[in-house]
Parts: sequence; C-alpha cells; structure tokens
Amino acid sequence: MSISFDKALGIHEQALNFRAQRAEVLANNIANADTPNYKARDLDFSKVLAEQSEKTKGGGFALNMTNSRHIEAQGLGNGDESLLYRTPMQPSIDQNTVDAQLEQSNYAQNSVNFQASFTLLNSKFKGLISALRGE
Repeated sequence: MSISFDKALGIHEQALNFRAQRAEVLANNIANADTPNYKARDLDFSKVLAEQSEKTKGGGFALNMTNSRHIEAQGLGNGDESLLYRTPMQPSIDQNTVDAQLEQSNYAQNSVNFQASFTLLNSKFKGLISALRGE
C-alpha cells in the first residue's frame, strides 16, 4: 500500500505556497508606497483555493504528457493574470494606489494565516509519521 502525499496533505500545501506568494506581492506593494503611478496588487485567496479544490476533485482538466521531457503544468496563479489591482480608498496626486497602513495590515494578517497553514501542514506530517510507525 502506498501513500499519496497529495491526497494526505490535501489543499494545505497549495495554501501555504499561496500565502508565501501573497506575502511577496504585499511586500512589493509596501516597498513601492512612494513610487509615482504604482498600482497596488493583491491575490484573491478564496478564488485560488476554489480553483485548486476543483482541480483536486477532478473538476479541472488534465494535460496529457506525450513526452517524458515535458514540464508538468502548475496552477496556483503564478502569472500576472491572478493578480488583482486594489481599488484605492483615497486617491493620491501621484496616482499611486498603495495605502501603507492597509498593506501592512494585510501583510500581518497573511503572516498569521501562513503560520496557521504551516502549523496545520506540520500536524498532517506528524500524523503521517505516526501512521507509518503504526502508533
């Protein structure tokens, strides 16, 4: 009997990757708070999670690999198409849409969510190790 890590870990691995990716986007927004014409971006966690959930349920489509040298397709919004522009609450004169306080708040919330996802994934691994040891 073999263990499928994809099935054992569920969506938690993708959630952790998404949180790390979102941290980069939010940090980029904070770093560009004073850049004229910079438009703040963000990722929609619920949308990406729903897409990943559909793929794991078989609702997505599978790509056929006709050659062993093909690279497996990766979802999880790695491209610009998954980045959304943030609507500014208070427009600035230089057309920058970054609200530093909002971005810092989102970054802190994302950090807490990352830690929660990491803790959950860690407990899944501990459960798998216990199962392998027969505990």
